[in-house]
Amino acid sequence: MSITPTSLVHDSEEIDSPGRRRLPPVLRRAWYSLNQAFRRRIAHTEVTPDQFTVMRTLQECDPNGVTQRELTHLMSSDPNTVASLLERMERAGWIDRRVHEKDKRAHRIRLLAAGRNRYREARKIAVELQTEVLASLPVNEREKFLEQLTSIADSCREAALASPKGRAKR
Repeated sequence: MSITPTSLVHDSEEIDSPGRRRLPPVLRRAWYSLNQAFRRRIAHTEVTPDQFTVMRTLQECDPNGVTQRELTHLMSSDPNTVASLLERMERAGWIDRRVHEKDKRAHRIRLLAAGRNRYREARKIAVELQTEVLASLPVNEREKFLEQLTSIADSCREAALASPKGRAKR
């Protein structure tokens, strides 16, 4: 039996029935399991998964650095989490913060050589883990899966921004 959008609107019990897959627990289980596997595999590098995400984002962005606000958005994180990560990473000598050339209240965050070295080490592990996890799908379906997951992530972000609390923070 196929479920059309119309039947979903009229039958909310069916979409949320206990025997049915539901988006929040599936996404949470996938994210938590991937995060734990990655955390364990990179523990020897002294980099956390969140720090890796900072490093990856900085590595892929403007070589002159990005602002903390831009980094927060690019990472899909919150300002307090990013601020805490950056403080620890700056103390470790992996990043630096320089006053922004146009906005003296902001700083440009850049990845330093020590951070790039840690990133390269952790990235190898990240690529291996991603390859291992995606191997559960047929090769010809992997890119489509990532496209669909990106669509879901974008829809989740839009839903968050459309919520009353999200609008207040814009």
